[in-house]
Amino acid sequence: MNILKVFGWIALFLFAGSLQAKKIEIIDIRCENQECPMGVQTLKPTFSWKLLGDARNLTQVGYRILVSDNEDLLKKDIGNIWDSGRCNSEISINILFGGKKLLSTARYYWKVQVWDNQGVQSKWSEIKSFQMGLMKQEDWAPARWIAMESVSPKDVVYPGFQLAGNKVDYLEKEARMPQFRKPFQVETKKIQSATVFISGLGHFELSLNGKKVGDHFLDPGWSKYDKSSLYVTFDVTDQLLSGENVLGVRLGNGFLHVPRDSTRYRKLISTFSFPKMICKVHITYADGTTNDINSDHSWKVTQSPITFSSIYGGEDYDATLEQRGWDTSDFNDISWINATEILAVGNLSSQISMPLKVKKQLRSISVRETHPGIYIYDFGQNASAIIALKVKGKFGAKVVMKPAEYLTKDGLANQNNSGTPYWFSYTLSGNGTENWSPSFSYYGFRYVQVEGAVPIGVKNPQGLPVIEDLSLLHVSNTSEEVGQFACSSSVFNNIYSLIDWSVKSNMSHVLTDCPHREKLGWLEVAHLMSSSIAYCYDIKQMYTKIVNDMKDSQLENGLIPNTAPEYASFPHDFRDSPEWGSAGVILPWFLYRWYGDLSVLEENYHLMVSYVDYLTSRCKYHILYHGLGDWYDLGPNHPGYSQLTTRGLTPTALYYYNLNILAETSKLLNKELEYHKYTELATKVKIAFNAKFFNVEKGYYDRGSQTANAIALYMNLVNGEDRESCLKQIIADIHNRDNSITAGDIGFRYLLRVLEMEGASDVIYDMNSQSDKPGYGYQLKQGATSLTESWAALQTASHNHCMLGHLMEWFYSGIGGVRADKESVAFKKFILHPEMVGNIYWADVSFKSPYGEIKSKWEIKDTSFVYKVTVPVNTTAWVYLPGVDVELIQESGKPIKEKADIQFIRVENGRSIYEIGSGDYSFSISPY
Repeated sequence: MNILKVFGWIALFLFAGSLQAKKIEIIDIRCENQECPMGVQTLKPTFSWKLLGDARNLTQVGYRILVSDNEDLLKKDIGNIWDSGRCNSEISINILFGGKKLLSTARYYWKVQVWDNQGVQSKWSEIKSFQMGLMKQEDWAPARWIAMESVSPKDVVYPGFQLAGNKVDYLEKEARMPQFRKPFQVETKKIQSATVFISGLGHFELSLNGKKVGDHFLDPGWSKYDKSSLYVTFDVTDQLLSGENVLGVRLGNGFLHVPRDSTRYRKLISTFSFPKMICKVHITYADGTTNDINSDHSWKVTQSPITFSSIYGGEDYDATLEQRGWDTSDFNDISWINATEILAVGNLSSQISMPLKVKKQLRSISVRETHPGIYIYDFGQNASAIIALKVKGKFGAKVVMKPAEYLTKDGLANQNNSGTPYWFSYTLSGNGTENWSPSFSYYGFRYVQVEGAVPIGVKNPQGLPVIEDLSLLHVSNTSEEVGQFACSSSVFNNIYSLIDWSVKSNMSHVLTDCPHREKLGWLEVAHLMSSSIAYCYDIKQMYTKIVNDMKDSQLENGLIPNTAPEYASFPHDFRDSPEWGSAGVILPWFLYRWYGDLSVLEENYHLMVSYVDYLTSRCKYHILYHGLGDWYDLGPNHPGYSQLTTRGLTPTALYYYNLNILAETSKLLNKELEYHKYTELATKVKIAFNAKFFNVEKGYYDRGSQTANAIALYMNLVNGEDRESCLKQIIADIHNRDNSITAGDIGFRYLLRVLEMEGASDVIYDMNSQSDKPGYGYQLKQGATSLTESWAALQTASHNHCMLGHLMEWFYSGIGGVRADKESVAFKKFILHPEMVGNIYWADVSFKSPYGEIKSKWEIKDTSFVYKVTVPVNTTAWVYLPGVDVELIQESGKPIKEKADIQFIRVENGRSIYEIGSGDYSFSISPY
């Protein structure tokens, strides 16, 4: 009997184990690509999730979503707002809501359950929430826009203008930086929720009962304020008190108004208005009653201690002007004035892009006195940043801090090519140790020059303020980090860091060109660097905002300016260059291909069509002749306009590319007439392009530059019989120049793409693993810690630009081998094709795709090649293994030909190709 019991328990254990082995888990559930979004601005939000499983070849075959306005109902599996029922589908991203009408300000709860292809039904996911924003402009009523003062109509200037060659009319009265306060009562009963909806332009900081709300920097995002402005949503349920509460708001200029003070740096002049704000606090009590606090004339306002605020010139703060407790209930505001109500301008919508925050604090690595009374703090890293000052001194003493990317020969802050003069200043209150950081301006810097104070421990006969600490606070967009890369090459690891710091430093409310001199959304960077950045960060929301900025900035004739939002109308090619404006077509297509969201094409089809039609209107016999060309290519002269490639070539190539994207988009959206129209036009452009630029005798384009041949090959402008000669010309040009780069801002990305696609990653390695010629290694050798504007790290150019960072894409798609499949979207199907080049003997790459994390890790050890990969549940991959002898390939220690769950496809270009489903795999080839 006892023996039977033992066998019974063993059988039960094995049976339970087999059940446990068959499970699927739902993770990372998101609404509108966020975990628990607030201020959702669409009535059709999207839902996404990722899956984990403990078996191979798992796919989703069905899902069920529940949405409720009551969390307790949802816990009982009741979706009173939406019950999708079982939907038979593999798709687990961008699922459109299909339930009852969603209401402004309401909070909803949701969860999802799935079924897999092995018949397993998952448990319900965890419950997440989303809160709706103010869906219509009427929902803001009766809240009003308020300000301390308004600007005279004659002083309103937008779009603005670059200072060079323009007369500046100074204002009779500059904008003062206001601070507002509003006391309000909260009933003595349980609060269910309290939400603040607020827009403070240019930027705001919100406090409640004396404490800052949230940890954002420079809210809200930049926009073209005559067309649209953004608001931000905060949950303040836990910060409210029974009885009296006080809201406090401080405003800064941002891009709303660039001060015309001639003593500070200004890239451009523009004035939409003086600082202003609108706010609504929505309180819901447990008994179902509600109460709103709205901005209006009753709010009190006065000048804040911020005495100067400029996105370009810096920030001054005078602590002697502080009014302690100004945002608490004990404060007497009798000396303050009532706010002025002003008219609304443009549309107000929720901020969809991730906010800026302080991402990292860097301590100084050295402090030295370079001149009497002048101290240089070196933080060791060039980054987009503000300072954190901790100082002690006398009332009214002033500390001036000048940030810079590098130093002059005599050891002073050098701002010559990053925007000068720029500084932060702090005037002490004299109340013990004081802490301060700027609120409304930032800069790109590594060094800070301090005047008017001494570092702690230094002799101080003059009794100057003593700096107890000075730190660099790196500020950046908080888009989620999704990629990791490392390899055996220290040079490439350092290049990765170089590019990544420039990317982080320029991920702001737009993708800026630099974090100091301009801070503008130059659009060629956005489309050319899109894949490089998307391997590292989830930029779906950030790029959606960039597309919206282009819509706001597009002219009636269809032109998309080179910068968006367009704050200044730059002259000639600097406003109208097809290599820049083509972002209006390429970015919606990129968002669809990378993230699988078809709605971005539907919503922006007019943007795309209008711009392509504009380019058509500017053609002469299907060729475009205007634009900046291959900006900053490496020619005989100082970099700028294209030197090695005829300027008409790159805009025409981009025009052809746009036409093909628009044709494919039209086909996806079932617009057959438009599909045929743009397909036929593209054919005519290709014929004209080859007639104009292809040198039949020499077998290459234009003057044979790297850019000319690469962009023609990438855009499929080259006729089949000429592709080989063009590729040979590219490789020969690189080798003849001793592996030197000549391609610039526009051409370099296409050069890398073509070399990788054509199996010439060894050439990419040779070009970028050296340090004696202009390029990445050369920049590192010159001491750069972030990517410089010029290949040669010229000190006459910026030292924090991300426009040439395209090697980042190759780190993932080449060395790591993680590539999107051309026939699929959102990495539902992808390629694993690692490139073993140069002296690299191992690489480790991971990438969180929309469907889950992809891992690709390979190593060459002795005579063996080992390749470990992870394929997410609900996806498939084609893995390209080196060698053609199947007998040498094993997976998890067994001959691959014995693995029934791995499908052999074919042998191609010296690689054996297999299709694999989800799961972890370990391939080995010996001898290798």
